[in-house]
Amino acid sequence: MKKTTLIFAALLTLSACKKDLTSLNKDPKNPPVVPSYALFTEAERLLANTMTTPSVNSNIFRLIEQQWTETQYLNETQYQLTYRKQPDGLWASFYSSVLINFEKSKQAMSIDVKDAATLKNETAMADILQVYTYYYLVTTFGNIPYSEALDINKPFPKYDDAKTVYSQLLTRLDADIAALDPGAGTIGSADIIYGGDIAKWQKFANSFKLKMGITIADSDPATAQATVQSAVSAGVFTSNDDNALFQYVATPPNTNPVWVNLVQSGRHDFIATSEFMNMLNPGKVNQDPRLPYYFAPSLAHDQYVGAPNGSGNGSLAFAQYSLPGGPLLTPGAEGSLTNPDFPGDLLDYSETEFNLAEAVARGFAGVSGTVESHYNAAVTASVEYWTGDAAAAATYLTFANVKYATALGATPLQKIAGQEYIALYNRGWDAWTVNRRLDYPKLVPPPNAFSDFPVRFTYPISEQNVNQPNYEKAAAAIGGDKVTTRLFFDTK
Repeated sequence: MKKTTLIFAALLTLSACKKDLTSLNKDPKNPPVVPSYALFTEAERLLANTMTTPSVNSNIFRLIEQQWTETQYLNETQYQLTYRKQPDGLWASFYSSVLINFEKSKQAMSIDVKDAATLKNETAMADILQVYTYYYLVTTFGNIPYSEALDINKPFPKYDDAKTVYSQLLTRLDADIAALDPGAGTIGSADIIYGGDIAKWQKFANSFKLKMGITIADSDPATAQATVQSAVSAGVFTSNDDNALFQYVATPPNTNPVWVNLVQSGRHDFIATSEFMNMLNPGKVNQDPRLPYYFAPSLAHDQYVGAPNGSGNGSLAFAQYSLPGGPLLTPGAEGSLTNPDFPGDLLDYSETEFNLAEAVARGFAGVSGTVESHYNAAVTASVEYWTGDAAAAATYLTFANVKYATALGATPLQKIAGQEYIALYNRGWDAWTVNRRLDYPKLVPPPNAFSDFPVRFTYPISEQNVNQPNYEKAAAAIGGDKVTTRLFFDTK
C-alpha cells in the first residue's frame, strides 16, 4: 500500500512538472502578441524622445543652432558628426524604433480593431506620425530608403529621390486627413498626444501640411502654395490649446529626456551662448520675457550670462554662465524645460502662425490676415506658452527690435525668421530647418570648426559599411555625402 501511494505521488509530481514546463514556454517579458495600442504608445514615446532629447549622440541641433554651447568637449559645437556618430543615432532611432513600431501598430490594428471606422481612424493616426518622421529624415539626409524601407525581405533597401519622397508624403498625408472621422472610435488614452481626439488630429495634420508646404516654398512655389491653401482651408491650429505635446511624467522611466540628460545625469556642460543671450537680453534692457524660462542666472554672478560659442572654458565654466532650463535650481518650478514632466513639443501654434506670416509675405492666395498680424500672433503664442503672461507678450511686441515695423532683419522673411528662431528654443531641429531655408539669423562658425555650417547630416557609417552600393548611388545623386551639400528644398 505504501509503495502504491509513493508511485501515485510520483505520477502526480511528473504531471505537475509537465504542466509547469508547458507554461514556461510563455515569456512574460516578451509576449507573442502585442496589442496595437501598446505599440502605438511606445512609438509616440520614441518619437517624442528623439525630437526632444539633447543627447550628444543624436539630437545636437541646439548646439548647431548656437542656442547652447559646450564647456568642455566641443566636438558637437564644432560640427564634428563622426566622433559620436550622430547620423547613425538619428537614423537608428527613426528607422529601427519609431517607424517600425508605428508599422507594427498598424499591422496589429488590422487584427485587434474590429470596428471598421475605428480602424480607419487609428491607422490614419499612426500613418500621420510616420509621415512626420519621414519628413525629418528626408529634410536631414536627402535621398533616403522609403519604398523599400521597413520591409524585412529587403535588408539592403534602395534610396529614393528626396523630392519624390516628399511628394509621396504629401499624398499620404492627404489620404490620412480624408480618413479621419470625428464621429468614429479611436485609440483613446493610448494616444498620449491628443487622447484620441480626432478633431485635434485633423488640426494637427493640416498644420503639419502647412509646414510641409512652407518648407518647399523656394524650391517648388506652385506646390507650396497649393499645399498651404488646402491646409488653411481645412483648418489649422488656432491657439496653444492645439499644440501637439507629448506629456512626460514626473518619475522615471517616462521622464522628459532633457531632464534625464541635464538634471538626473548631473551634467553641467551645456550653457547659453553669448550670441543667443544677446538676442534675449540686449544690453540688459528690453529683456525677453521668456529668458527666465529658457535659462537660469549664473551661479557665480546671479545674472544671465552667455559664453562665446565654441569658447570652451573648461569644466568649471558652468558656474560662470547661464545653464539651460529656466529655474533649474528650484526643481519643480512651473515652466522649466528641465522639469521631469515637461512636455515634448512636436508642433505648436506659434510655429503655425509664423508659417502663415510667411505664406502672406510670399503672396500665397487663400491666407487671410497680414504678415504683421500673423507675426504678432506667433510671438504672442510663444511668450504665452512659456510664461502664461499675455501682458508680457504685448509689452515685448512694443520693443523696437521686436515690433514688426522695426524688427531686426532687412526683409519680411528675415523678420519672421529672427523671431521664429527665438520661439523655436528647445526645438533646435526645427530652428535648423528654418535657418537653412531663410539663411537668417546669420550664424558665425565657431572657432576650429570641422566644417562650414552643416546644411545636412552625412549618411550613417553603418549604411556606408552594410548598404554600400545603395549608399554610393544616393551620395552621388545628391551631389556628394557632405555636410555642405544643399538638399532639394534649400535652394539659396
